[in-house]
Order: sequence, then C-alpha cells, then structure tokens
Amino acid sequence: MTIQLQGLKDTVELHNGVQMPRFGLGVWQVTEEGVVEQAVMSAIKAGYRSIDTAKIYGNEDGVGRGIRDSGISRDELFITTKVWNADMGYESTLQAFQASLDKLGLDKLDLYLIHWPVEGKIKDTWRAMEKLYKDGRVSAIGVCNFHIHHLKELMQDAEIKPMLNQVECHPLLSQAELREFCQQHGIVVEAWSPLMQGNLGLPELADLAKKHGKTPAQIVLRWDLQHGIVTIPKSTHEHRIIENAGVFDFELSAEDMALIDGINQNKRFGPDPDNFDF
Repeated sequence: MTIQLQGLKDTVELHNGVQMPRFGLGVWQVTEEGVVEQAVMSAIKAGYRSIDTAKIYGNEDGVGRGIRDSGISRDELFITTKVWNADMGYESTLQAFQASLDKLGLDKLDLYLIHWPVEGKIKDTWRAMEKLYKDGRVSAIGVCNFHIHHLKELMQDAEIKPMLNQVECHPLLSQAELREFCQQHGIVVEAWSPLMQGNLGLPELADLAKKHGKTPAQIVLRWDLQHGIVTIPKSTHEHRIIENAGVFDFELSAEDMALIDGINQNKRFGPDPDNFDF
C-alpha cells in the first residue's frame, strides 16, 4: 500500500465517502483552565484540521472555545468526540450526543465514537449512533478500543458498519492482525497514544531518527501515516505541536518500516479492551 503524503491537509476516505484528516490533535488529560483552548488554537494555526476529544476528557467546552477563537471556518475542521461508558444505551447515547454538542458549541459533529466496548450495551448504543448518522447530525460514526471479536459482534446486527476504529497502536503494539481485519472490512484504523505515552527510548527509533535527521516521535508518526493509520498525537506545547507535524518532508524506506514493525511486543500502556473496569 503506497500512500501519497503531502501535508496536514491529507485525508483518508471513510467508507461513506467522508474525507477525514490523516493527522490530528488529541487532547486526552488536558483539563487545566485555558490549556486546551491554547493547544487547539496552536494546532489550528499550525495547519491541523482534526481535533479529537471525548466526554470523559472533561474538556469539550474548552475545545469548543479553542475552535471558535481560532478564526477558522467550522467547515474546514473535523471534530471527533465519544460517548462514555456510563452513557451507553439507546436513549442515553442520544442524550449524551446532544450534551457533547452543546458543550462544544456545535450544531453538527464530524465523527462520533463508542469509547469502550461495554458488554451488553454495544448494540443498543450502535442503533443510537446509526440514528444520529441517518438524521444527518454526525457525518461519520465509529468505535474505539474494539478487538476483532467486538467488531464481528457489532456487525452481526448493524445496518451501518463502523467507519473507524480508534485503538491504542504504536511500535510496541502494532495491532497488525486487527489492522488487517479492519482493512478487509473498509474500517479505517486510528491510533491513540501513538507516541507510547512518551516511552520513545528504543534504540531502533534512535537509529532511524539519526538517519533521517528527525526525532523518534516524528519517526513513529511517519510510520503510522505510511501504514495508513490515522494518528492524533497529544501535546499542549506549541513547539511540540508544530514539531509533531514535521513528518511530511521525509520518507521511511521499506527496510525502515520493517525494522519498526519488528519492535512489536504486544505491549499496552492503556487498558485491554477485554479487561477494563470503568
């Protein structure tokens, strides 16, 4: 798979034809007053067009303020949020969606995701997602943290299959089997914690960073993009937000990609979707 990469305006086409930026800003754990607004504005100023938040992050209102203060037209931006576990179920998902829209100060969402595969709640929640999509209130719907068996279970009864699956994915957890399954079914894969929560001190990454004159973080983010993985690195610092996006002026060779693929240890920094208690 060869992907032509030009810059932050690059998009991937979801299976319903919606164009989603391949590169965006994540804002997990960014709750300090004013910090998320500044991060969003810095990212948009740097050319980012995709912002990923969630109800549980507690910063949808700040993201909304950052969007409004950026001065960029709403239709140029791609905004994602997620339904939290406690809100799953048909009616409660519809209510949670409206609450998120209100906090963001938006009248439509680009992407709405189920945050975790809560047993017994997935199918009713997905019916609500389908309704929101059919009613034109969201441009695309998808899931987070779904293993292959979760996706199979959902798709047994779904009218609309997920357009995207956002999962923990990085060189230590490359998710090759899941990525292959999603590709076969036309589901885009998006990586959360692509930078391994800062655990970038791997010799292979250091060698490739030196070879290409880049940082280990830039090597990982380029690896994502060349694999067709949408990526949303989190940062609150303007210089790092700009630096993270400096991945469009070099290319990893097939050998480089294989070297990074070989780092995989199936190591998670976050919870396993088959074993979480929240």
